[in-house]
Amino acid sequence: MNWLEIVGTIIGIIYLYLEYRASVWLWVASIAMPAIYLFVYYDAGLYADFGISIYYLIASVYGLCCWLKKHEASGNENPDDTKIIHTPPHTYVRLLAAAITLFIVIGYILREFTDSTVPWADGFTTALSIVAMWMLAKKYVEQWLVWIVADIACSALYAYKELWFTSVLYAAYAVIAVLGYRKWKKLMTNNIQQT
Repeated sequence: MNWLEIVGTIIGIIYLYLEYRASVWLWVASIAMPAIYLFVYYDAGLYADFGISIYYLIASVYGLCCWLKKHEASGNENPDDTKIIHTPPHTYVRLLAAAITLFIVIGYILREFTDSTVPWADGFTTALSIVAMWMLAKKYVEQWLVWIVADIACSALYAYKELWFTSVLYAAYAVIAVLGYRKWKKLMTNNIQQT
């Protein structure tokens, strides 16, 4: 599985670059990467991450549709020019409730019904990733903050499971997520000034 992990890592780097640039093409990489990681995670016994890869495939199609719909409504020629926005304040409570519920449900299922050696850590990273991916589909700038926490936790989890390439990838994701947050805030400010 090492070669699959390496290919997945390369696609992950491309994905991250495209997300940093707020490019609609990130969704193509976002479909390819989880398709590869289905095999990597299953082989490593990371069943929640295996499950989230299926979610990522579905969410990536949803995200692509959301971004293209925003593009169509905006009238811009470039689909990357659709507006980045703040997460609406009333949405935070729902996102927190969703993350906590997902964490508890996923962790419990993994503990009770699988041979996972890290059910709660796997459940935590999976819950955060589900929430962050949904926020990305909505083009909320704060999605980067959720990714920072998820990426740091994932990097530690993958190191523990001796998935070294993936651990390094997620450590890089955490650093780039900080830069991405700053970049998206700048893009958002530029969009506001142009209107």
